[in-house]
Amino acid sequence: MIPLTLAEIAEATGGTLHRIGDSAVRVTGPLSFDTRDIAPGGLFACLRGRSADGHDYADRAVADGGAVAVLAARPVDAPAVVVDDVLDAMARIARLVAARYPGTVVGITGSAGKTSTKDVLETVLAAHGPTVANARSFNNEIGFPVTVSRVGPDTRFLVLEMGARGKGHIAELCGIVRPRVATVLNVGSAHLGEFGSREAIADAKAEIVRALPPDGVAVLNGDDPLVAAMAGETAARVLTFGTAPECAVRAEDVRTESGHPAFTLSYGAERAGVVLHGIHGRHHVTNALAAAATALAAGVPFGTVAAGLPRARISSGGRMQVLERGDEVTVVNDAFNASPEAVLAALDALADIAGPARRRVVVLGEMAELGPDAGDWHDAVARKVVATGVHRTIGVGGELAARMVTAIRAAGLDAYHAEGVRGPALTDRVHGELRPGDVVLVKGANSLGLEGVANDLAGRA
Repeated sequence: MIPLTLAEIAEATGGTLHRIGDSAVRVTGPLSFDTRDIAPGGLFACLRGRSADGHDYADRAVADGGAVAVLAARPVDAPAVVVDDVLDAMARIARLVAARYPGTVVGITGSAGKTSTKDVLETVLAAHGPTVANARSFNNEIGFPVTVSRVGPDTRFLVLEMGARGKGHIAELCGIVRPRVATVLNVGSAHLGEFGSREAIADAKAEIVRALPPDGVAVLNGDDPLVAAMAGETAARVLTFGTAPECAVRAEDVRTESGHPAFTLSYGAERAGVVLHGIHGRHHVTNALAAAATALAAGVPFGTVAAGLPRARISSGGRMQVLERGDEVTVVNDAFNASPEAVLAALDALADIAGPARRRVVVLGEMAELGPDAGDWHDAVARKVVATGVHRTIGVGGELAARMVTAIRAAGLDAYHAEGVRGPALTDRVHGELRPGDVVLVKGANSLGLEGVANDLAGRA
């Protein structure tokens, strides 16, 4: 963290110092809200959760965790900055850190692929200079200030994934830290039930572009019309990526090699062959292109970008993790979440990974937050299952899962609805059906808990 004194933190947050003898003591470590993640010299935020209250852990955070003090909404048995609202205070501290941060701030948003793109981009940028990016998908009002607080005076790039649950949310995050490079990946169907239309989703995502300074760069998906149209929302320079000839950063000759995406990266007169050795699924070509274009916009040389992409890994769990078991079964854990576009892409990836010789099995959970078109989207997924020739489908969830299974069986493929079966019982049932050489994809809404099933399956043989 860029060092701040407790006096500066109290001033920035409108807080009062409690049980602190020297207000000039500096906080040198980042914010945290979990006692397992406290860094020495950090500041522990006493947030109230559904089942726990951080105030109950304040003394432990200082005595055992090494925190200098805590942020609290009431006096506690520990050195504290007492504030009216802990979450608001976290945002204010992040705003103060950002004001003193001399490096380049990169923001990423989109309906799907944010975390995967962030992971790839972090690898590419780190080859050019010290880089901080949000852990996993810490892209909301809690994870955002924690990530910002991790920058130091020598950090060259700060990468911030930005999620949106509604209109104004991204604008609020940009009000804490204004990006100089803003990347918009796509406008999909995720959260249609909340926003009402793809146009409304696009308007919310465009908030990141509107926040750019005139000397910033908007990195836009030229293959997505709703994203490409955001060029008119900013005075900043626009850099497009995609497969269309008019895109500035392009992927040509897109293919897969043993399930790994491969393409020729093109930018102006420069070209380079790229194979994403650590990534599966051709849909990640778009994410890799977005990462490449973002890095170029941030001043990274083309050669460094091209050399970094093949080394990239998707380190955040539950996103096309390909796990090999000792009995020659391959488990593809893509269960972190499921938008319609992501499910369709994952089924194509399953076909690429399995090839023509291996049996394909899919544990397919229903999708959430799709509004009145939910049934149609589940029908589209059923058609994709049929088109990709999945040998066995296990549908998980309620009526929408049953609807998919019915459509798949009507087409003559093997499928059943695991109605009411969850957790270890579901793992047992799926494991009992697998044969050596099978490839099994696990995908569904996060609320179904299928990521745990995928991990359990990977550990069995």
